[in-house]
Amino acid sequence: MVKIKYLQGQKKTVQDKSNDMKIAIIGAGSLGQSIAKGLLKNKIVSSLYLTRRNVDAIKEFDRYKAVTLTTDNEEAVKNADIIIFAVQPRHLRDILESLKYKLSKEQIIISVITGFSIGKIENIIGAKHYIMRAMPNTAAAVRQSMTCIAANERGTEKVSVASTIFNSLGTSMIIPEEQIQAATVICASGIAFWMRLIRATTQGAIQLGFEASEAHELAMQTCFGAASLLKESGNHPEVEIDRVTTPGGCTIEGLNEMEHQGLSSSLIKGINVSFDKINQIKS
Repeated sequence: MVKIKYLQGQKKTVQDKSNDMKIAIIGAGSLGQSIAKGLLKNKIVSSLYLTRRNVDAIKEFDRYKAVTLTTDNEEAVKNADIIIFAVQPRHLRDILESLKYKLSKEQIIISVITGFSIGKIENIIGAKHYIMRAMPNTAAAVRQSMTCIAANERGTEKVSVASTIFNSLGTSMIIPEEQIQAATVICASGIAFWMRLIRATTQGAIQLGFEASEAHELAMQTCFGAASLLKESGNHPEVEIDRVTTPGGCTIEGLNEMEHQGLSSSLIKGINVSFDKINQIKS
């Protein structure tokens, strides 16, 4: 067992607040680290345990006073009120089996793992726990995640706590568990879909004569501006499209060519293929 505790004398960027959230993230991989970064940036935790087989891979967290890095899941669980499981799906069953007698009925259990239902978790640790599934995305690291949350019957009593956590990482939405798989495709896989669209726009800008760095900046900020405009205005995308399309203009010419080449249908088909695939994942 390896455990690293970072104490008062070391560099820190987080200060304790009155909000005394004690959280453990079991499995600090890509998503787990993104959640941790968002929590620490928002100063929402007084104590954060991160577990990983190789703690050297997460040494970047050593500048935070609130953080303990460890390979010992039991140690992390013992020191947390809220436990977020972010391991690979194939590992969750064994980890829950090893921890089920260490979990208190008052602890909040949150899984961000694809394909592992609340029912499966209840079958291992019991239905009397506060159990939730949440599906954030890696934008949690910059507090811009879209997170969907579902809870078991007892978990509904504490779902506001989960909302507080994930609202600190962006925006959250409470949904029925049967929609979690679809939410995973739209929100978690969706990050990759939008990245690919930004990359394609960047490549188009390079072809039009911009340097790569310039093209990247143009594509990123325009994408960010489009999303911000919709979020602030509450308008349907077509309303904003109409604002920038003029009869016989270059915008409608480009849009029509993209549609002729299958832009919308390809994106919709890709979403549906991803949904079919996620429903084949068994844990």
